Amino acid sequence: MKYLLLTILLIAQATASMNDVTSFEADFTQSITDDKDKVLTYSGHILASKPQNAKWSYTKPFKKNVFITQFEVTIVEPEIEQVIIKRIESNFDFFKMIANAKKIENNTYETNYKESVFKIIQNNNLIESISYIDEFENRVQILFKNQKQNHSIDLKVFIPNYPIYFDIIRD
Repeated sequence: MKYLLLTILLIAQATASMNDVTSFEADFTQSITDDKDKVLTYSGHILASKPQNAKWSYTKPFKKNVFITQFEVTIVEPEIEQVIIKRIESNFDFFKMIANAKKIENNTYETNYKESVFKIIQNNNLIESISYIDEFENRVQILFKNQKQNHSIDLKVFIPNYPIYFDIIRD
């Protein structure tokens, strides 16, 4: 889950100047490849806004919404009528990490978080993809299309919403 937050924050920051983006919106396809080359593919839509607000709306292969704020991640899974609420570790200093992102090739940047290296590719100052190896040694690639940056996003979209009868799990 910490890598999902990191990915969102990278999206909100990774441009040529590394500081100019205040919001990001896009459709995404996320592929996760394990050590046996089995691939899981997810798709959906992301909204992100400074300082650390994001909403990942997964549509395929199943519906799920992931809401992220500075201190908490809330996962709403309507198919199983469940909500998982997790605290985010307090020692995560994203802005220091992204400030250290280095341009390694034309349109390609790398940055580190703990033992992981995140590769960010952009085109025309829009993020095209982010890839990394997660804590389970899976290769993760997120491709974006229909990107929008620096437009107004109503902060209400980052407030988790779900029916009162859903089971709530606090982790």
